[in-house]
Amino acid sequence: MFNNNSKIDQPQGESLNNINPGGNNKVISFFSFLFDLLKTFVIVALVAFAIRYFVIQPFVVDGDSMLPTFINNEYLIAEKISYDFKNPSRGDVAIFRYPKNPEIIYIKRIIGLPGETVEIKNNSVYIADSTESQAKKLSESYLSTVSKTYIYSESEKDQEYKVALKENEYFVMGDNREHSSDSREWGVLPRTNIVGRVWITVTPLENFKVWRHQIY
Repeated sequence: MFNNNSKIDQPQGESLNNINPGGNNKVISFFSFLFDLLKTFVIVALVAFAIRYFVIQPFVVDGDSMLPTFINNEYLIAEKISYDFKNPSRGDVAIFRYPKNPEIIYIKRIIGLPGETVEIKNNSVYIADSTESQAKKLSESYLSTVSKTYIYSESEKDQEYKVALKENEYFVMGDNREHSSDSREWGVLPRTNIVGRVWITVTPLENFKVWRHQIY
């Protein structure tokens, strides 16, 4: 007959709560390890995300418009943070969203700055700002010796090109002037379209280089 008041016999000196004294600690330690591992992963992922989207970004050159400076399929790293603190400079190789289709990323060199007037004549570039009465020819050592700066025009009579840049407008061109779709064709580049500037050429390894500011 079942007796509701009967007691469960236990081995003398042993409590049911202490049959495996170290078991719970091992479980807690394991979950603590997993939690720490997850925290580390999240922190690393957030740092990587921040670096990738706010500091640097990789790009691959597609095309020959920047020859001889950059070749097709070169792997580049652009830095994006410096333009948060200063304006782009003449000679910077900029990565930007194509004004006519922001989904497309372009790479070109910054030639003209806001407030300047850019002239193209006799296959050369001339720059004048508001303080100068006469435009000065731009010395471009990065161009091929046979490169010519043509003017995009449907009329053969047009031998000169001139554009005055407003606030936050830039004039950009590819170093391969004869084979580059740039400001000569589609107009000025708005400041808001600029993503960053080329910082490092990574591959091919023989072309590895950290890019400094262009001196004119």
